[in-house]
Amino acid sequence: MPHSHSLPEDRPVRPAMLRAAARHCPACGKGALFDGYLTVRSKCASCGEELHHHRADDGPAYLTILLVSHLGAPLLLAVYMAWRPSAMSMLVGFGLGAVVLSLALLPMIKGAFVGFQWARRMHGFGAAQQAVR
Repeated sequence: MPHSHSLPEDRPVRPAMLRAAARHCPACGKGALFDGYLTVRSKCASCGEELHHHRADDGPAYLTILLVSHLGAPLLLAVYMAWRPSAMSMLVGFGLGAVVLSLALLPMIKGAFVGFQWARRMHGFGAAQQAVR
C-alpha cells in the first residue's frame, strides 16, 4: 500500500560529497564549509543552508588513519626493499609523510562526511521539510 504523504525530494549524494570535500557548502557549492581548519560553519554565508546539524565526530579521523596507513605500509615496504635506506631516514621520511598526508586528507574527509549527511538528510538536515508533511 503506497504512503499518502510525499517524501522530500532526494538530494544527490555524490555532488554533495564532492562539493563538501572541496571545502564548499554541500547545498550550493559556493560558500565556505569550514570556519578555520575543521570547524564547520553553523550556516552557509552564500545560500543560508544550516550546517550545524552535522555529526562527523571521530569518523573522519578513523578513515584518515585507515587511508594513510594503507597507503604508507606498502610504500614503506617497497622503499625498503628497493633501496635499503637507514632506519632514521625511513622514520623521518615516512613520519613526515604520514603527518602531511593526514593533515591534507582530514578536512576533505570531514567535508565528505558532512556532505553525505546533508544529502541523506541525517541528524536534522532537512528537518523543516519533514515537519511540513
